Amino acid sequence: MADTTIDKLLGDYSALHAHLKQAIANLNEDQLTWKAAPGVWSVTEVLSHLADHAIVVGFRIREILSASVAKLPAFRQDPWVDSARANESSVDDILAFYEAYVNYNLLLFKRLAPEDWSKTGVNFKDENVALRDVVQGFVKHVHHHIAQIERISAAYVVV
Repeated sequence: MADTTIDKLLGDYSALHAHLKQAIANLNEDQLTWKAAPGVWSVTEVLSHLADHAIVVGFRIREILSASVAKLPAFRQDPWVDSARANESSVDDILAFYEAYVNYNLLLFKRLAPEDWSKTGVNFKDENVALRDVVQGFVKHVHHHIAQIERISAAYVVV
């Protein structure tokens, strides 16, 4: 992976928190916790899921870097969000954690040698995945959920 590609990936990764803040900037508390229907997520629950996802991906990253032979973990996102009572969370608290964790991972990424980005692990689907692909997938996943936040916001109705 060329240095410019690593730099772009790190730039994309470092911008995630700002993108999330921008996506919710004009939403009030009711809009943040509103659910279009039972069993679908609110904006707050989406943010909580992204914090959970960051934790899991951070673990996967560290497993890959340590050359672990253990299968990279999956997680059950809906039960995690539900059991955490995520919609009762403070968006500010979720985003504070998210920002701190993204910054912590960035410090790790900046210490890596170029060859570290090609290290691989085996995911829960029995596929070999390279570190760079895990991080790129994470960025893509967050953008997918930013679009979800925009859809939730557009569908909001006062109840």
